[in-house]
Amino acid sequence: MKRMFIAALAGATMAVMAGGASAEVKTINGAGATFPYPIYAKWAEAYYKATGVKLNYQSIGSGGGIKQIKAKTVDFGASDAPLKPEELEKSGLFQWPQIMGGVVPVVNIRGLKPGQLKISREVLAGIYLGKIRAWNDPKIAALNPGLKLPSRRITVVRRADGSGTTYIFTNYLAKISPEWKEKVGFGKAVAWPTGIGGKGNEGVASYVKRVPGGIGYVEYAYALQNKLTTVLLENRDGKFVAPTVENFQAAAANADWANAKGYYLILTDQPGEKSWPITGASFILVHKVAEDPARTKAVLKFFDWAYKNGNEMALELHYVPMPESVVQMVQKAWTENIRDTSGNPVWKAQ
Repeated sequence: MKRMFIAALAGATMAVMAGGASAEVKTINGAGATFPYPIYAKWAEAYYKATGVKLNYQSIGSGGGIKQIKAKTVDFGASDAPLKPEELEKSGLFQWPQIMGGVVPVVNIRGLKPGQLKISREVLAGIYLGKIRAWNDPKIAALNPGLKLPSRRITVVRRADGSGTTYIFTNYLAKISPEWKEKVGFGKAVAWPTGIGGKGNEGVASYVKRVPGGIGYVEYAYALQNKLTTVLLENRDGKFVAPTVENFQAAAANADWANAKGYYLILTDQPGEKSWPITGASFILVHKVAEDPARTKAVLKFFDWAYKNGNEMALELHYVPMPESVVQMVQKAWTENIRDTSGNPVWKAQ
């Protein structure tokens, strides 16, 4: 389901700016990933109250966001699948990580509470390969002695649209399952062996909530908002861990952003006893040459404000803020890489 928020007072008329470089920008337009939608919506509301500047964000999936920023129909795109340096160069884009969080498997099994069901790496891959088809399969039962599991058929739910959440999830499956890597691979869209498709994190959450025996994957905030049942997932160190901010942070702790060219870095299957295995970052994309520098600067001002004022809000929604060292690195990179058509920096490091 396509979603758009307008961070404004109810009934207010949206101001549309014509986009001259000297015009005061009152509305910023973005589109893309559904993974960060809850926090971008929260930031947008607070930013509007603080500055009077509105943010319109279309939660249409990473693939759609990339297409729209390449087509220059929005001021920024958002993607959970980072673009490789060569694609950034070809498209004249600059990307940076704005927020981190966890992708979590969620299930609909009657009577089951969050954190009761253990799912191993082998079992998760087997379910999405279509090889494990019932909840009382011996491989699941062996992990969960004493837990009454139904004979109900497993209904696999996955994304129907081009999705950064899918990119993160399938990247993880490709790392833990040679069969998945060979037969399916990873990307924003893949040829799924099985399952029904929902559009956006919202669509997957809705399907899992409605379909008994369902299993899907969503960004953690969607699991909370929809009161979905999360599982304990086996990590790289063989520990079964719950999706929590602390465990997302553990996975992100050793991320080497400084040596990630173009900030191309994927955080799945990180080592550590507490690390949540399906952790990822969400990225913002803008053009390196700003045809309308006032609008690009307005985008940077919003995300600068979010870096400085949005951490508490992010933690409330179980996202992981970027470390201060990374924030400083990103803001320096804004100055060095994003310029107007005359070659002047759009942003000056604060």
